[in-house]
Amino acid sequence: MTIAAILIGYAACVGTLGARLLGRARWTVRAPLLATVTYLAAGWSVVAALGLAGLTLAIHATALGSGLSHLIGACVLRLRETYGTPGGAAVAGLGLTLAGAVAARTVETAMTHLLAARQQARLHAETARFVGRPEPSLGAVLVEYSEPVAYCVGGRHPTVVLSTGALHALEPAQLEAVLAHERAHLSARHHLLRAVARIGHLALPFLPLMRDADAQIARLVEMHADDAAARASDPRSLATALVILATGASPAPALAASVTDSVQRIHRLLRPAKPLGQARRQLLRATAATLALTPVLLALTPALLALALGRVA
Repeated sequence: MTIAAILIGYAACVGTLGARLLGRARWTVRAPLLATVTYLAAGWSVVAALGLAGLTLAIHATALGSGLSHLIGACVLRLRETYGTPGGAAVAGLGLTLAGAVAARTVETAMTHLLAARQQARLHAETARFVGRPEPSLGAVLVEYSEPVAYCVGGRHPTVVLSTGALHALEPAQLEAVLAHERAHLSARHHLLRAVARIGHLALPFLPLMRDADAQIARLVEMHADDAAARASDPRSLATALVILATGASPAPALAASVTDSVQRIHRLLRPAKPLGQARRQLLRATAATLALTPVLLALTPALLALALGRVA
């Protein structure tokens, strides 16, 4: 039960304090993709920790308590001592219920969201292609609409949608920057990153980290696409285009940003911060990897110790 308590404590701490720590971190806007990975690693480590906590409670009643005894002998005795549940079958049943609930909730949420998102993206892309006309020179579907709008739809039929209002309002350099931004969304498959964050939020909506990850990743992928577009075009052209698009009509669904986020993105493009150093990037990558692996390592540590002790006993 000790390991289960540690895993639940880990999930509670990361699920609450993680939102504050990442929300206050200033490095996230300097490395948006790395920040996205960190948010996802932290959030899904919480899901893993809760599921593994239930399994460690129930493990005394599983094959580790009997079937493997013929295979690894004394090691199993130490495994049973380490993972044994004083509450017996009642605690084991509670553990299985927790693990099953986490797994079922996650799978059900993932399937429901992914199927709905896939259908919505398909219908949206088909509608845009039906009411608009492809413009091969732009790599986009042009839709007759007076307000300046530009966005993309990910999925099996990735589509960049551009309104005639945007075509008329934006100068050539600004238009190219906007199209580079939308193409960056599609090439980096930002819609999948947002879907993973959304599934975590829907699966565990009561945890602040899962709520924040959903919102923050939507903002961070916009910044990552800005960075890609800024490398291919003039950042000032993209910033000016964002002003024009943000003051136009409400953005369409899919990978479109809010006006509030656009203001921050404009400042970021006009006054770019110094990139993170290589050493700090490596440290942050190691942190994200540690977050992802911690629940598994916590759950396996007693077993590894028991096996090691069993070999020398």
